Amino acid sequence: MSRYRYGAYHDGPDPLAPPYDVRDALDAMGDSVLEGNRPDDALRELLRRGLPGAEGRRGLDDLLRQVRDRRRELRDRGRLDGTLEQARALLDTAIGQERAELFPDPSDEARLREAELDTLPRDTAQAIRRLSDYEWRSPAARQTFERLKDLLRRDVLDAQFQGMKQALQSQDPQMMERVKDMMAALNEMLDKDARGEHTQDDFDRFIQQYGDFFPDQPQNLDELVDSLARRAAAMDRLLASLSPEQREELAGLMQQTLQDAGLAMEMSRLNDALRARRPELGWGGQERMTGDDPLGVGDATTALAELADLAELEAALGQDYPGARLDDIDEAAVRRALGRQAVDDLAELRRIEKELERQGYLQRKRGKLELTPKAVRRLGETALRRVFSQLEAGRRGDHDQRDAGQAGELTGSSREWRFGDEQPLDVVRTIGNAVHRGAMERPAAPSPHKRANGVRLTVDDFEVHETERRTAAAVCLLVDLSYSMVLRGTWAAAKQTTLALHTLVTSKYPQDAIQIIGFSNYARVLHPTEMTGLDWDMVQGTNLHHALMIAGRHLDKHPDFEPIVLVVTDGEPTAHLRSDGRSMFDYPPSADTLVLTMAEVDKMTRRGASLNVFMLADDRRLVSFVEEVARRNGGRVFAPDAERLGEYVVSDYLRVRRGRR
Repeated sequence: MSRYRYGAYHDGPDPLAPPYDVRDALDAMGDSVLEGNRPDDALRELLRRGLPGAEGRRGLDDLLRQVRDRRRELRDRGRLDGTLEQARALLDTAIGQERAELFPDPSDEARLREAELDTLPRDTAQAIRRLSDYEWRSPAARQTFERLKDLLRRDVLDAQFQGMKQALQSQDPQMMERVKDMMAALNEMLDKDARGEHTQDDFDRFIQQYGDFFPDQPQNLDELVDSLARRAAAMDRLLASLSPEQREELAGLMQQTLQDAGLAMEMSRLNDALRARRPELGWGGQERMTGDDPLGVGDATTALAELADLAELEAALGQDYPGARLDDIDEAAVRRALGRQAVDDLAELRRIEKELERQGYLQRKRGKLELTPKAVRRLGETALRRVFSQLEAGRRGDHDQRDAGQAGELTGSSREWRFGDEQPLDVVRTIGNAVHRGAMERPAAPSPHKRANGVRLTVDDFEVHETERRTAAAVCLLVDLSYSMVLRGTWAAAKQTTLALHTLVTSKYPQDAIQIIGFSNYARVLHPTEMTGLDWDMVQGTNLHHALMIAGRHLDKHPDFEPIVLVVTDGEPTAHLRSDGRSMFDYPPSADTLVLTMAEVDKMTRRGASLNVFMLADDRRLVSFVEEVARRNGGRVFAPDAERLGEYVVSDYLRVRRGRR
């Protein structure tokens, strides 16, 4: 007997998990698209705002705001000259203690010592260098001076190696020897890597021996170099941010400390290697600290290194450079600066972008982001819902498709089923055909012991009820794409209306034939996937003449359909097609433009098509033109606000659709 064991699935994502729901993200992105933004701009805006309704999930703007707050907090932490201040204070204390010890002594030796103390340089580093061989008479002064040297040793090494201060707290005399050995081994490992001889085993042995000096736990030499180089660059910026006098004094103090510790040469080798490996870290830059509390060299270096990381993170989160992607944002930097919650927020944003592509809503063509037909259908439904939400309550439901699956009223007769028929099935005739055919195929005298078979249906048995042919509609929506639509703020409304009407026709009246035509200096047919990323044309000309010609060809292809022509524009025609097919622009409109446009209007009238015009402006010439169109064609004129354009256009289509022949 087979035995089975059940447990958690570990081989990749859970195959039984429900698909990631990106509908809210697509709808939020669609809002931006329907307002006139391009798909890539809409996605960028979504990622900046974050996913609506997702509790605790922040967008890039929120993360960016948190980074900037952290930078201000670091700048307000303290001053960069804290080590100098502490060193001066301890030095003055030691000298004062020594003078107090010498003052009661009347000997010449005491006076000579006082004279030596009086001639000490004002520069702290030089004074410490002069006192390094001084024989202190005061035990308290000697102890204070040793505290000063220990402070400098720990601070200077901590500036280069984060956490070194804690390692040296033990006062173990062997610790400095370990530091020297570590520095020598580190430089040897860097030299070996420069020759191409370094291996991961070399690094592992180094970390096993000296890992307590590196609390950030680097996993390889590159990570170690990156950590050390960032601190070295921060130390360089610290010196550059001080006044020239402070810079010279602190540099001398650090150099003296490293010489006393026997580390000057090894530290110089290390800094040269780090600068050569990471020249892009902004060595020598300046940073302004505004706090009041003095910071030691190590703490100040840590603050400046974190400020540099935050500056890089701020640039990555800003996404304000060509080709910016969420993958450019360093997850480790986000975790260091903002914590685990921010990492989860970033992961959610990345998942949104990837899932929109994986689930077939977005695609990239030639580096450009585009919406797929699947996404266009959903955005069209969103636009249509907006339109119907604006309709009066008493008129809601007029768009519902009645008698689903039928093509008209029943005639009482039936016919053979043909592929593609949507008429209701004639069940009685279908079963009768199957029984009659079965009787013809069975033997005349079946065996009494053989069980009778049931009715077997074949394709030839099916019949459908005949219905009266329902008149379909040929719909043309002509949308002005000229630059004036943007200037007047009506472009987004026209785009939403286009999507809404297209969705309504294709989903509720699939037997209708709709064509969307955009026109500026020329006219062109717009496909559904084009409409979401559709942009206005920054050209001169409103070529309604060309648009009506294209619409006429669409109507001529469907002679038995109810013709519906809707025009959305904010200006009178200012261009027409010449006999050679080129566009001719003139403003104010030339007589040729008006005559040729009106000729197309007359052709529409002879086709039985009413031209309903939706004016998005009240210019005198536009009003005069559309009034003449209405007089010659018998169509209607509307002047809706841009926000209600979709309601007007859809309502008019439904009115004409319900009043079909």
